[in-house]
Amino acid sequence: MGKFRFSTDPVFADVDPRERVHGYLRAAEASLNLRHVSLTTIQVCVLIGAATTADGDGESENIYYGVACRMAQLLDLPNRPATSLLEREVNIRVWWSLCMIDVWSSTAVKLPKLLPARSDIPLPMDDLPFLSLSRAGSHAAPLSAQSSQHLSQMVRLNRILLDVNDFNQRCVADNPDWDSLERGVEALSARMEGWLAALPQNMRDTPENFAWFAARGLGRTFAAVYLGYYHFGQLLYYQFLYGAAATTAINPTASASVARRDSYAKRCKEHAARLCDMVYRAQTTANADVRYTMAAHVLVIASTVQIHTLLFSGDEADISLARRRLERNFEQLLQLRCYWPTVDRAISRLRAFHETARTSIDTSFVLDRWMLRFLVEFAEPMEEKDVGTDRRGSGDRDGYGDAMESLWTMEGLR
Repeated sequence: MGKFRFSTDPVFADVDPRERVHGYLRAAEASLNLRHVSLTTIQVCVLIGAATTADGDGESENIYYGVACRMAQLLDLPNRPATSLLEREVNIRVWWSLCMIDVWSSTAVKLPKLLPARSDIPLPMDDLPFLSLSRAGSHAAPLSAQSSQHLSQMVRLNRILLDVNDFNQRCVADNPDWDSLERGVEALSARMEGWLAALPQNMRDTPENFAWFAARGLGRTFAAVYLGYYHFGQLLYYQFLYGAAATTAINPTASASVARRDSYAKRCKEHAARLCDMVYRAQTTANADVRYTMAAHVLVIASTVQIHTLLFSGDEADISLARRRLERNFEQLLQLRCYWPTVDRAISRLRAFHETARTSIDTSFVLDRWMLRFLVEFAEPMEEKDVGTDRRGSGDRDGYGDAMESLWTMEGLR
């Protein structure tokens, strides 16, 4: 249904792109028969769930995704008898897609996952051979000797995301000491770096590899793999932005812990920068743009990392680069807002963060319950953090106020 938002067909000329799917969505909901337990019903539920996400209806989204997950379990979808290799592979891909959706959506509404972790299900086959499958054929034609394991790599990364989310939740609930915190971060960091090191050379994030996949219709999935990796990295290291600047309240007693905290904060900024660069590259590559709703969420998180640089860095080159990224990210958000109503909430969340940083610089990057919501509850609106009596504002540090004000004046937002 999302393709109608981007259509240039004259039939849609007078219809706001944000409103184009409503008729199709109502028709899909009317035709849905939940008594028909089948792959088709699962796929329809996922499509409707995605459409409701785009409208900012997180509750309906989770209901439809929940139905899809339960049906997949009832059918034992990945092990269901299939009449062809194509049918079997579709079943496996739908199962793993649901597993990834389950992690994102359940975390966002603070509910338990529906699908259990299973080690008996094969990962999806490479994408290019999959695209060559036919219903009659039993083997995939070797379109290329190059690896194209985009979906399977997303599955591997999603397992790490699950543990990153759990780790951040434990940090908020338990307030661990430095040694426990460092052990947890190092374990997850090793898994992320291990994932990266194990990639085939043609799957590495280089302009040449991206162009190669884009030319074969897989630019968007290549970009999605790395948007996931860089976003999960900024989630893992985000809490170390608090304590990485001299003006913050945290002051670890051991010099080694100070250095480690600063190194983690640097990694957060590196992941955020590379995420931004991937979005920019995708937007300027034919048939590879990432105009979906989750791109807005990850860009908002990356933008707050740029805000940290504006507030705390003393390096003019870093400040200038962060300001340019912030402006460019906001331009991307405004473009996405033309198609997706839920991007209004993403922008409002960025505004809430800005107001928090403006009124209380010392606590704006603390990983507390408010920040945890900000990082993972992508479909929900956010209010400014209640900081009580601690309201030491940012003032106009390094032009921060002017930089943010220029964003809100774009497109008449102010």
